[in-house]
Amino acid sequence: SELIRGFLLSGMPCPSSCPPGLLALMAPGLALMATFSLPSQAGDRRALPVEKPQGVKGRTLILLDVNTKSPVRIISENFLSLQLDPSIIHDGWLDFLRCWPLTLALGQWLLHMGPHLPWFGFWKSSIPFRKQTCLAISLFSFPFAVDIVRSDIALDKQKGCKIAQHPDIMLELQREKAAQMHLVLLKEQFSNTYSNLTLTARSLDKLYNFADCSGLHLIFALNALRRNPNNSWNSSNALSLLKYSASKKYNISWELGNEPNNYRTLIGRSVNGSQLGKDYTQLRSLLQLIRTYSRAHLYGPNIGRPRKNVVAFLEGFMKVAGGTVDAVTWQHYYIDGRVAKVTDFLKTRLLDTLSDQIRKIQKVVNTYTPGKKIWLEGVGMTSAGGMNNLSDSYAAGFLWLNTLGLLASQGIDVVVRHSFLDHGHNHLVDQNFNPLPDYWLSLLYKRLIGPKVLAIHVAGLQRKPRPGRVIRDKLRIYAHCTSYHNHNYVRGSITLYIINLHRSRKKIKLAGTLRDKIVHQYLLQPYGKDGLHSKSVQLNGQPLAMVDDGTLPELKPRPLRAGRTLVIPPLTMSFYVVKNVNALACRYR
Repeated sequence: SELIRGFLLSGMPCPSSCPPGLLALMAPGLALMATFSLPSQAGDRRALPVEKPQGVKGRTLILLDVNTKSPVRIISENFLSLQLDPSIIHDGWLDFLRCWPLTLALGQWLLHMGPHLPWFGFWKSSIPFRKQTCLAISLFSFPFAVDIVRSDIALDKQKGCKIAQHPDIMLELQREKAAQMHLVLLKEQFSNTYSNLTLTARSLDKLYNFADCSGLHLIFALNALRRNPNNSWNSSNALSLLKYSASKKYNISWELGNEPNNYRTLIGRSVNGSQLGKDYTQLRSLLQLIRTYSRAHLYGPNIGRPRKNVVAFLEGFMKVAGGTVDAVTWQHYYIDGRVAKVTDFLKTRLLDTLSDQIRKIQKVVNTYTPGKKIWLEGVGMTSAGGMNNLSDSYAAGFLWLNTLGLLASQGIDVVVRHSFLDHGHNHLVDQNFNPLPDYWLSLLYKRLIGPKVLAIHVAGLQRKPRPGRVIRDKLRIYAHCTSYHNHNYVRGSITLYIINLHRSRKKIKLAGTLRDKIVHQYLLQPYGKDGLHSKSVQLNGQPLAMVDDGTLPELKPRPLRAGRTLVIPPLTMSFYVVKNVNALACRYR
């Protein structure tokens, strides 16, 4: 039997006062992932200290054990976080922001407004939003982005917040308006010509009130494209916004710009890493001058995929401002949504591309500021807004779950998923406020997974690789301590989650400390005739859907008797809570 490489993952806690859907996704947790790249000769095999059960063929059985003594990594309580697309200001959804049950169920999280579409935002404190009032500067760099992180201190304020209700006719008119704006935004994307945007005091108030009533913390990215003749950042507009938000005593953290490495491509004017580092230093000085924000957190530079020129950009930034930011941020999108196919989501080579990017970012960060936290602050399964019946389908979940595993196992502190609600097809919730497959996947993750990642040991017979060819694993296994916020399981329990990309079922026998324990199964499969293209899922054979506008269904596990072999159906994702393991690593927070 061959030893497999293990990876781990984590999630976030979910406060009871948040809307059901959002609070559930926020629970803390830990996970492990195993990637099989196996030696081919019998002499290379190292057997686990477990007996092979009788009556089970070796070629179909995988033995799995977990190191329960200590975690290999502990990730942030806010590990799994979400974005709101800035198009909500364009298309009117901002007026419908409220403490949705779906958002509150996700619990502790970070909500990032942007950065999906390139646009320029300008701050006006006294005028209503009109498109023609926007100042004329070119494209890209989100003038502002909003990240919202769960704040336990703010929970008591929720007692005074009411969930807004809108007549059905208003929602129908809004959907029609949003559909028209969606076409406009797609046209802008394909033509690389973007309209401007003004953020008014009224819009900022709505965003902050949404965050405050939901018990969340707001992170706001300022417009980096206002430049002086010497190409330094013009901070006058940002200072006005800072003073306004300070006068309202808004508790906000800050960023500056978005994907600065793309400015020349999109607007014909570049800003190098060293200059952006100086701009961040300038912003930090501004914050220190305002008492409300003298200790505010600052994040950046939110670069794009770390190709050679982008790595050089990050190096220039870190030399100047590495000590200025509280976390280093970057973005990743797997495939072009305009050309994606369902088979793309099943390719192990694509699933593994993120790992190399993580190593590139970590190498630069650890060279200049060892130990600095790193966030993947924008991740989507597809770019260009995604594709209907694909990036919002069951198939996209394979990439999403694998992303969580790789990031946690390699030490990324926070991941921000694009998007909770937007104009495209990468979102978790559609414009009828119906949860999509990745929402249910995220909800289960938040409820079952804690922040402590555990090492796993996997052994099983695999086919012999051809000379010079690497076998990329299609069975990926993660292990975490079960979320402390889930009171259905005592501390010391362990949660596994498994991605099976094989077109055949796989059998897993729990060994060592996991042997002969009762297991609760949460098996997610597509629901309906659309298969992998389906926008609906079933949990243990039961379709998942909202009970009503304010009530999520109960996520019932299927109990498995102690010692039973786990049978993983083909092309599925599943969670398994191993009860009462009394794992030393999981007894205490």
